[in-house]
Amino acid sequence: MKRPSVLFVCLGNICRSPLAEFAFRAAAERAGVDADIESAGTGTYHLGYAPDPRAQAVARKAGLDMTAKRARRVTPDDFRRFTHIVAMDRENLADLEAMRPKGATAELSMLLDRMTGIEEVGADRRLRTVHHSWAEAAERTRRWRNEVERAVH
Repeated sequence: MKRPSVLFVCLGNICRSPLAEFAFRAAAERAGVDADIESAGTGTYHLGYAPDPRAQAVARKAGLDMTAKRARRVTPDDFRRFTHIVAMDRENLADLEAMRPKGATAELSMLLDRMTGIEEVGADRRLRTVHHSWAEAAERTRRWRNEVERAVH
């Protein structure tokens, strides 16, 4: 059986997906699960950048240190390397589906589709999204961490 591996994906890999990566890694460690856990972006806007300071502040409050993290882009190899690729929103999922190479083995999904205990948004589960932040700042970032932590427990 292949070792579980999860790649969390958002647009720039500086806010949502790093928070998901670090929250999930901490939850896996607490549960004694040995898994390869990373994050990446679908875009190239922030390659090599550290996570956004607001995301880092939220992570620090949760006891997570993301200072060494650097943004990277999803690669074709990721679709074979990871068992699961988890998108933060439906646009990210659509980008991933378009990028998916032949022979890909990773299961694609959206983070909030894996979450229990939240109300459905219409009949389409793909409408459930971890919201993007450019206009929303710190409060939205705190909510992302809470959404991610609920999804991984």
